[in-house]
Amino acid sequence: MQRKAYVPGVAACLAALLAGCTGGSGDGATSDDSNPGRPGVTTEAAEPGKYRTLPEPCGAVGDKTLDSLLPGIEEIPDEAQRDKAYKGEPTLAYDTDRKVGCRWKVESAEATNHLFVDFERVVSYDNSVSDDSQAEQLFAKRVEAADLPEPVVSESASSSSSSPSSSPESGSPSGASSSGSPSATPSGSAPSGDASSSPSGGATPTDLQPRLLDDLGDEGYLDDELSDSGSTAKQRTVTVAFRTSNVMVTIEYAEQSATLGVVPDSEEMQDMARKLASQLADSLGG
Repeated sequence: MQRKAYVPGVAACLAALLAGCTGGSGDGATSDDSNPGRPGVTTEAAEPGKYRTLPEPCGAVGDKTLDSLLPGIEEIPDEAQRDKAYKGEPTLAYDTDRKVGCRWKVESAEATNHLFVDFERVVSYDNSVSDDSQAEQLFAKRVEAADLPEPVVSESASSSSSSPSSSPESGSPSGASSSGSPSATPSGSAPSGDASSSPSGGATPTDLQPRLLDDLGDEGYLDDELSDSGSTAKQRTVTVAFRTSNVMVTIEYAEQSATLGVVPDSEEMQDMARKLASQLADSLGG
């Protein structure tokens, strides 16, 4: 049987390979590795994020801060239960370098308070997208999901800015005292259970509305929701979230009054949640 002749083909391939290794035969051709148009050869990887690890979440909130946020925690009679309350309960985490959280809950004669703190480190798996850019995109989706209302300018604020003569000192008939002026507070009250309703039943001041925060990390927002729980006691939940580089932090602070008809104070809860957020941002160096 006649054997097939493979040798010439192998020799041809070997010759081509040697020519490629020596950079060609001088005809001006360039190797593939020197081709500037070749995809991926000259592309530089995007910058990694600032953070490579996350803090221990249950240790991120100090005892004094917990004393303020969780009234009654100091008065827990049993020492072991009190220590457990201060330590909090870590959330289930499969990768503590990527996502961690901690919860606290304290019941007192006046109210039940909940605190949840969550840290998430964003890593981009696309070499053309930095960790920071990926975190920015994800945070934008969170802001969109929060469905924050458009900023509202109160009637009194717009009147005072556009009409200086409306002040009481001007003597104008429209310059009635602030307590008697119809424009001192928005007319009507927000529906029960609306995040914009205040403890007194009137509309919440503009500076307490859910809103973006420009003084927290690289970007942040605050949400305030009052549950519509019918005849039971109302629960208010204040959420403060912010992003610093490639780490996103979320704080949920909730209070449910033990007394029917008593609504948790929006201003006080927002103030405490924002203070905690500032502390966490400082601890991250953001």
